Amino acid sequence: MKSISIKDIAINTLYFLASMTILLGIWHLISVITKAEIPSPASTWVVFKELVADPFYDYGPNDKGIGIQLLSSLGRVSTGFALGSLIAIPMGLLMGSTKIGMKLLNPIVQILRPVSPLAWFPLGLLAFKASDGATIFIIAITSLWPTVINTAFGVSSIPDDHKNVGKAFGFSKWKYLTKIMLPFAIPHIITGLRLSIGIAWVVIVAGEMLSGGVGIGFFVWDSWNGLSLERILVAILIIGTVGLLFDKAFNGLQNAFSWDKK
Repeated sequence: MKSISIKDIAINTLYFLASMTILLGIWHLISVITKAEIPSPASTWVVFKELVADPFYDYGPNDKGIGIQLLSSLGRVSTGFALGSLIAIPMGLLMGSTKIGMKLLNPIVQILRPVSPLAWFPLGLLAFKASDGATIFIIAITSLWPTVINTAFGVSSIPDDHKNVGKAFGFSKWKYLTKIMLPFAIPHIITGLRLSIGIAWVVIVAGEMLSGGVGIGFFVWDSWNGLSLERILVAILIIGTVGLLFDKAFNGLQNAFSWDKK
């Protein structure tokens, strides 16, 4: 893995701060143009401080702190993402390693991949009889496709030299899987997982808006019903920040397993 110097960290931090300054400037300009119909960063900051002052309060089913809402969403995303990955990785390995697997499964992938999570939600309710189960279902079914595709691509691009080594040493199928296929495909698998977690985090908001209950998506919808645009903007910033942290975590994992050792 390529080492990162203190200078690189400082430069990246400066770029990030400059990017956030641009975002805040555009936001403030929009607030001025709309005559504060879109709340300004300053007024949103006031509401943010109120929300994080006591993030874990619980005054009933429809009155919970932002921390409880966020943790509830993270739990659903983690469960749905894990279930989707357990399906996606073996499916991608099968598609990438055999022509029969590719011909049989690729049409299924291409038909189901574009389907909106909102279209899956009624089926999830029918199958699981509960909104939580339906939300986890739509996360799993919509987030697994990038992992399937990237895993299949990684396996199918294994060089012939690697395959010949396995044949020359008489590797069993299990040894070939663990010593050649998976090590070569891992960077591609992590790339797929990185894309999948992003989709999972996007889907959770739509799912919780439909299902209600507890979660950051429900918080957005409830804030809209309460005509609190500041709370909606706070939720948007939290959703974006968590998404950024997810991406950075998988980017670090991807770099750790990258074949580029420069």
